[in-house]
Amino acid sequence: MLTKRIIPCLDVKDGKTVKGINFENIKDVGDPVELGKFYAEVGADELVFLDITATHEKRKTLSSLVKKIAKNINIPFTVGGGISSVEDVSLLLQCGADKISINSAAVRNPQLITELANRFGSQCIVLAIDTKFYEGDWYVYLNGGQIKTDIKAYDWAKEATSRGAGEILLTSMNNDGTKQGFAIDITRKISENVSIPVIASGGAGTMEHFSEVFIQGKADAALAASIFHYKEIGIPQLKRFLLQHNIPIRI
Repeated sequence: MLTKRIIPCLDVKDGKTVKGINFENIKDVGDPVELGKFYAEVGADELVFLDITATHEKRKTLSSLVKKIAKNINIPFTVGGGISSVEDVSLLLQCGADKISINSAAVRNPQLITELANRFGSQCIVLAIDTKFYEGDWYVYLNGGQIKTDIKAYDWAKEATSRGAGEILLTSMNNDGTKQGFAIDITRKISENVSIPVIASGGAGTMEHFSEVFIQGKADAALAASIFHYKEIGIPQLKRFLLQHNIPIRI
């Protein structure tokens, strides 16, 4: 059985790591270079960097900051925010990213997924889905959660998989920052019906929430931000807890 992964997320705005609740009320929580270095040292399996306002502000990801973080870590590094072309991906990989995350640009131009997968390999392409439960179903949202679409998250996950995405980063906007637990239902539905790994994101508050999303939600990885940034849960203790609950994890 493949080991499950624990992934801290650096949501970055104006060069600082930030965190909000339900994608709103954003607060500064620290220096992304120092945080990235810390997470690599304490046993995080991967690190995700999301430039959360790049698309909304119509600008590119902060490549110089990506380069600084990459120099200080020795774990797989995924970068997202404002990525919309082969050139964007090429630059970020040169700056030290191992994988790139695409979101809004892929929804607007689904062919981009295939183009990037063909050029850089599916293993490099993470499709980020920001989703919100609305009137009975989970819908895809764009531009950092600011624009609702009529696309259902499950349908989009299936299509993106067929187009060559190598992984799905699924963030529940309803659960984000609430510390009330992950969105188990939509995570399980997508995990059971796509052939690629699913990273669950949004809502982690306790160690039990991680075991729930791995066992009940069938997620391959779990991503969190504030509980790690504020040191409410330590990654080493979380991993020991998961091992005790018979969840395969790398120590």
